[in-house]
Amino acid sequence: MDAALTLTIEAFADTIIPGEKRFPGDRAVAGAAEGGGAVAAGALVLLRDPAGGLAPALDSLAVSLNDHATRYAGGRALPLDDDVPAFVALPFADRTALVEELTAWEHPEHEMWVGLALFSNMAFDSAAHLHTAEAFAAGHPGLLTLGYAPPGPDGVWQFPSFSYGRELALPHPGTTATGSPS
Repeated sequence: MDAALTLTIEAFADTIIPGEKRFPGDRAVAGAAEGGGAVAAGALVLLRDPAGGLAPALDSLAVSLNDHATRYAGGRALPLDDDVPAFVALPFADRTALVEELTAWEHPEHEMWVGLALFSNMAFDSAAHLHTAEAFAAGHPGLLTLGYAPPGPDGVWQFPSFSYGRELALPHPGTTATGSPS
């Protein structure tokens, strides 16, 4: 994937879950929200992973997205900066409006755009491309924003008190001291 197509896919992911710019001249990330968004959470890494199934289609999705952005801008007389791909050149509000149009149920291509949106979201809300312990160690923005509980000092995820703030049921009488059923 060349740089222009990478910028396009990053701009799409940033439209789904916005974040702050990575550097002052960042064009893909619009800076529409504080903290890290889908791009900082690793959306591009997840989308490029062959296991997800979208990797072979990313180039054509980026080309199609830029074609849609050119049409969208032309229909609204919006000037586009030729220094970046058409979707990246759109103001954030227009990126959002175009993505809403593309993911609408009645749009003939909605399934592929919804799929791209879901993977962008998945990178943020579950760090699906990382081992959870690695994601926490790296300060993954999505897990931290959503309030996932980090592992304890022993590296084990457990609740020192009841996760719902109260005991929901008594343990089975055959449960061992380590929590295993008998």
